[in-house]
Amino acid sequence: MIPFDALLVVALYATLAALAVAAVALGVLYALRGRSVATQLIVVGAATVLATVSGILVISFLMLINDHDRSVVLAVVISAGLVALGVSVLLGRRLVAANRTLVEAVRADRFRPPSGRLPAELAELSRELEAAYDRLAASHEREQALETSRRELVAWVSHDLRTPLAGLRAMAEALEDEVVADQDTVQRYHGRIRVEVERLTEMVDDLFELSRIHAGALRLSRQRVGLADLVAEAVAGAEALARAKGVRLHGDVREGLPVQVDAGELGRALRNLVVNAIRHTPSDGAVEVIGEVRGGEARVTVADACGGIPEDDLPRVFDVAFRGEAARTPGGGAGLGLAIARGIVEAHAGEIGVANEGLGCRFEVRLPLTV
Repeated sequence: MIPFDALLVVALYATLAALAVAAVALGVLYALRGRSVATQLIVVGAATVLATVSGILVISFLMLINDHDRSVVLAVVISAGLVALGVSVLLGRRLVAANRTLVEAVRADRFRPPSGRLPAELAELSRELEAAYDRLAASHEREQALETSRRELVAWVSHDLRTPLAGLRAMAEALEDEVVADQDTVQRYHGRIRVEVERLTEMVDDLFELSRIHAGALRLSRQRVGLADLVAEAVAGAEALARAKGVRLHGDVREGLPVQVDAGELGRALRNLVVNAIRHTPSDGAVEVIGEVRGGEARVTVADACGGIPEDDLPRVFDVAFRGEAARTPGGGAGLGLAIARGIVEAHAGEIGVANEGLGCRFEVRLPLTV
């Protein structure tokens, strides 16, 4: 039996020999750090074989093993090492092939995960790349939609600004040149100028609000507000418009609880919905605003008698500057009210939607009771 002290000496020298080989291998790997994984695997396999062989040589000399036994052991170790190198080469080639397949999939116009089986790490990378591509594609689609909306907005705002500005210019020139001199006409011109200026001011305010929403600069000052108060204020703010158009406006809260919202901003969103409903409801029609708590949410619905919205237009109702054919009338605004309403509701972690119902359509705002 080999003495314990002798075993410690053998282990020490074998470890030193293996460390020397490992140091050289690490240096080679560092030099080849930019090369293929297959090449580095070959270096690792060769280092493993050399470390084993060096340890056997050290042991054989320390323990005075005869040449025959040493040759047998070395032959067995070298054979096993060659097999290990072969396995390393095959594994490296497989990794390189899998990596090349993944790279080709990434370079394609539309990334698709490779159909063949990949090593676990590369398969996980492939899934992450697919998810990242989907996010980028969705972001690109949103960007394109936003750019389209911006172009439409510029076109519509230019159109809506040109008409009142032309009228203001004509009336101002008429007053300046004293083309109109009778008091009644002058007074009517002054009144019309004031109306047009208020309309332009409202349009500019809408543009500023929309720019804040798109820039993420909308800052909410939340406070506990009764749902009934929000509905009552929205109805009261639109009563004059409804009366002038001959539309019956009714508001009701079936069940109200306090909500944590910015009363000013959310009130603006609800007013936009009510005003939009009144503008598209014919005379003698009715607009109903209902507030209730259902399904753990505060809900406000605005139902009108506009005759319904074409199904193809429903998904675009809240887009910037979108206006259906029925809305393309003077005084209809720049098509920003619904887009602003959606931005404000979503800033409150709520949802807004529209559906055709009965004689018209129904807009619904859903807000969490607690945020």
